[in-house]
This record gives sequence, C-alpha cells and structure tokens, in this order.
Amino acid sequence: MVVGTCRLELRMPHTSSLKGKRQILRSIKDRVHSRFNVSIAEVGYLEEWQRATLAVACVSNEAKMVDEMLNKVVNLVEGHGLALLVDYAIEVVVHGDGFA
Repeated sequence: MVVGTCRLELRMPHTSSLKGKRQILRSIKDRVHSRFNVSIAEVGYLEEWQRATLAVACVSNEAKMVDEMLNKVVNLVEGHGLALLVDYAIEVVVHGDGFA
C-alpha cells in the first residue's frame, strides 16, 4: 500500500471576507475531488481571509501513480486562477509490498 499526501499553501489577495475565501476553496476542492479520486480538506489558516492550507491524500498500490496524481492536483490548483499557490509539499510513503 502506498499513501501520498500533499500540503498546498494558498493566498487569495483579492478576498475580503471568510465567506469569499470559503467560496474559492469550495470551488478548488470540488474541482480536485471530481477530477481525481482523492480526499481534500482545508487544514490551516481557518480564520484568515487571504490564506489557506489544503491537504490532499490518496492511496494506491504504486508510488509512481500516487506521485503523478498529486503532481496533477498541484497543477490543477495552480491553474485554477482564483488563488495563488505559494508553496506545496508532496510526501509518498510505501507500506508493505507497494512498488517504489
């Protein structure tokens, strides 16, 4: 089993309320979840208007597939246009007989 996680640090400089931030994040999360079979949630800067941290997780039997999928998620979020991707980190952990 292979587990992959991705942390995405976002800025939304044109947002002036938590409601606006939530609308942008909902759009990003819905798009990512519908395109890829991953879990995604807001995990940081919950009360700040212009910053957010999203976490993405996926499980597969191949490390290469997990890494490719998470990189595609990063590219999708970066190309979304409503939020600026400031930083991201991908971690892939192989448990048992997963192919590395």
